[in-house]
Amino acid sequence: MFQGIECFRGEWQLVIVTGLSGAGKTQAIRCLEDLGFFCVDNLPPTMVPGFLDLIYQPAGQLGRVAIVMDIRGGRFFADLSQVLSTLEDRGYPFEILFLEASDEALVRRFKETRRRHPLAPHGGVLEGILEERRLLEELRGRASKIIDTSELSTRQLRQQILDIYGGGQDGRLMVMVMSFGFKYGIPLDADLVMDVRFLPNPHYVESLRPLTGHHREVQDYVMHSPATRHFLDKFTELLDFLLPYYIQEGKSHLVVAVGCTGGQHRSVTLANAIGEGLARDGRYRVSVQHRDVDRKDSRQ
Repeated sequence: MFQGIECFRGEWQLVIVTGLSGAGKTQAIRCLEDLGFFCVDNLPPTMVPGFLDLIYQPAGQLGRVAIVMDIRGGRFFADLSQVLSTLEDRGYPFEILFLEASDEALVRRFKETRRRHPLAPHGGVLEGILEERRLLEELRGRASKIIDTSELSTRQLRQQILDIYGGGQDGRLMVMVMSFGFKYGIPLDADLVMDVRFLPNPHYVESLRPLTGHHREVQDYVMHSPATRHFLDKFTELLDFLLPYYIQEGKSHLVVAVGCTGGQHRSVTLANAIGEGLARDGRYRVSVQHRDVDRKDSRQ
């Protein structure tokens, strides 16, 4: 039996970590452990009710808990959806962190590590990935936060986990502003996507082509355009309108993706400017990341 909802009074947080095999759940749980979470890996869903009874006793309540539950649970994993519905029905708050990656990235990782996919013990890694993606489709739809790790290094994934869960105790919305290149695809975890390819492109200025939006010369070129300044004013006004409503709806983490052609010049410049503007008055926790700025073949 579940204990009463009074067990949840005070500071606490329950994060259920799940997603595709090879997408980075191990790195995520290690990072959460470093942040002070009490972590349990590969817990069968049917054990969750008893586990919650144990950890949320009023006399010794654990503040922050993370549980990894995924396809490794075998036949027990099929019970997860029902268990989550029960938690919701009984008023037990939780959030789901879902990690995924492209088929190509997952196949490459399994080949590099020479591991077998849990749904393809005799080979056929891609078939196992596709079957796992199908089985996790409903759970992905219930996720509070989805992170696509296809293009993320271990360090970048760790930084995203830190951004999301490292400072959440103050209750402010975490806004991640991410630059990217459209030629490499839109970030799957983006909540808002802004296309800035209409702005003057430094790629066509020979002296600026090898630089990025981190360089003053590129920033001056992009920001000198009246269209850029007008865009920043309008987009800032839009964010000022939208963000309070996201908070009102219970959003704790928002990804604003700003894209140009290759993710080198315009998007980097604008992402930095937007991030600085959001952080200025202290209403939000702000992080700025540049997904494609280090690619060597995309100076556009």
